[in-house]
Amino acid sequence: MSVRKDGGPMELGESIRNPGFKEAGDGGSASSVSGSDAGQRRRSSAVKLDADAQEYTQVKPYAGMPKEVLLLHSSKARYRVPREILFWLIVCCTLALVAVTITIIAMSPPCLRWWQITPVYQVYPRSFRDSDGDGVGDLKGIKEKLDHFLDLNIKAVWISPFYRSPMKDFGYDVEDFRDVDPLFGNMKDFEELLAEMHNKGLRLIMDFIPNHTSDRHRWFNLSRARDPHYEDYYVWTDCDPASPKPNNWVSIFGNSSWTYDEVRGQCYLHQFLKEQPDLNLRNPDVVQEIKDLINFWLEKGVDGFRMDAVKHMLEASHLRDEPQVDPDLPPELVTTEWDLYHDYTTSQVGMHDMLREFRAEMDTYSREPGRYRFMVTESYDYEEVDKTMMYYGTPLVKESDFPFNFYLLDLPHNTSGWWAKHLVDLWMSNMPRGKWPNWVVGNHDRSRIGSSAGRIYVRAINLMLLTLPGTPTTYYGEEIGMENINITQSEVQDPAGKYNVSLSRDPERSPMQWNDEMNAGFNSITNITWLPVHPDYETVNVEVQMQDEGSVLSQYRFLNALRQSELPFLRGWFCYVHADTDVFSYLRELDGHREAYLMVINFGKGSTTTDLSAIQELPEQLRVLMSTNPANDGKVFQKSRVQTEPGEGLVIRYSTYTRFHPNHPAECHVSEKACYLETIGILYKC
Repeated sequence: MSVRKDGGPMELGESIRNPGFKEAGDGGSASSVSGSDAGQRRRSSAVKLDADAQEYTQVKPYAGMPKEVLLLHSSKARYRVPREILFWLIVCCTLALVAVTITIIAMSPPCLRWWQITPVYQVYPRSFRDSDGDGVGDLKGIKEKLDHFLDLNIKAVWISPFYRSPMKDFGYDVEDFRDVDPLFGNMKDFEELLAEMHNKGLRLIMDFIPNHTSDRHRWFNLSRARDPHYEDYYVWTDCDPASPKPNNWVSIFGNSSWTYDEVRGQCYLHQFLKEQPDLNLRNPDVVQEIKDLINFWLEKGVDGFRMDAVKHMLEASHLRDEPQVDPDLPPELVTTEWDLYHDYTTSQVGMHDMLREFRAEMDTYSREPGRYRFMVTESYDYEEVDKTMMYYGTPLVKESDFPFNFYLLDLPHNTSGWWAKHLVDLWMSNMPRGKWPNWVVGNHDRSRIGSSAGRIYVRAINLMLLTLPGTPTTYYGEEIGMENINITQSEVQDPAGKYNVSLSRDPERSPMQWNDEMNAGFNSITNITWLPVHPDYETVNVEVQMQDEGSVLSQYRFLNALRQSELPFLRGWFCYVHADTDVFSYLRELDGHREAYLMVINFGKGSTTTDLSAIQELPEQLRVLMSTNPANDGKVFQKSRVQTEPGEGLVIRYSTYTRFHPNHPAECHVSEKACYLETIGILYKC
């Protein structure tokens, strides 16, 4: 077909016959098409422009136009220019989006890990919940109570040892690290517990004991029999069987840390009970055994370890006597750990290298997104806080995520504002730059804070625990204000208490108080409990306090929710504002975040009025967001007259962009600086 442009009408130059077309009623068949017609069908049917045609004048595109016509239209400026503008606009927007994304990522502070966001809750399995009526808590009992952690908004649970054990030290004397003691259940119970915890978004931290085993452990029996491979798995030395004291080293539980073994004919070292022989961690085979055990539990899916008694892992090979605290004390009267300076039995060279090896082993399991494996170390270093800080590792080599901070356990020694600030600052001022703090006010080895400090201070201490920077650790029952039980000599279960009833740790290990029914809901099947239930269980229990908005439990839940929802608590500055005989006050603020929080806690013995008028960064009027005395919730104070009762803590929320920390750098700490861009709601490095 040709198109002519001569001012006359268009005409068809030729037609193409469709050989497949058939009129209605036509008896012909397409199969009868002649060969010439078939050849005609193969001819090109494309539109051809007449050779004389110099310009195509069709004004608008039309449906079904051929490719050549389409190209003529598309090359025109009115079609080409918008298309190019749109293309380059998309390119520019894409590049801008990529640049903004890279900038946000580069400027954003690292995401907080799960162990930084949530408190850690310690479960003592013997005392948490008994599911089978034998009077001792178990793994199924913990599984039954997982919703309690969700109610508290707690996502990390540390469970004390449940390995197979003769229970001379309630699980810290391990007979088999790869098995569960029948008292607590079996491996299937553990796996079901772990799976259910993960289904609920909870993390499980296991207790791990690298320093010693039970004397019933297979390794020890082979070692005492001088098996060639296991002969040096423990610390052995020659000694006199009549007086087995190769040196003056003393056990944590008292008396000599050496015991003569008749099978081997030598003495073995035990820094704890004689049923807990120390492993020889200078033997590479033993270190590898420990790594294999770590891998065993990580393969099962546990989320971290609390490394027990790590400062005792190595001892000096020379086995010399340790210096006495009192040089004039007759050597035969050196019977307690407090009588010696432990220069040769704790914190020896090489101990940190070993922990870093364990850390590296755990890191191989932390590569999966969202499955970081956590490690915390336990070491009571008392006044030698610099030794504790070494467990953080170095800027180049990671060790524990944090060592447990036990200094707040000394709060009852002197309940005052000055003392509280001193204990907090002892950690904050010595902590390596950029590290994450943590706080402990109770555990299975120390008196409950409600008994040691007094019931009046429980709420205030929980308030401080949950508003200080870092990760708080809560021992089971502290969220409801449980106190120690009274133990008679005949009721003592703890081996330390059998040496001296005043040293018993049983009082802080009584059964958890769930409700006001039989055995406080700890054992609902039989009237048996391994330790007595505290007599106040009818009023101090989870069920009653859940229904009371002013209870210890309700305040704990509120404070934990506040901590996790408000950026100044997780990301912000921590600054000391005031401390005196009675009151300890500090604030939490974040650059760019309008709201800041002031805590005022009365650790004194009487009512007091605190004058904060010298703090120019505070507004004149301060409204109480929460008081441990519910009657004062919402109360407004002038900053020159902030009134508190003994044991009362206030959380005051105020709004200002005037920050305290720039003018008081010596009073403020932050793990990693961050600022908040309020207009778009993001954090960035500053």
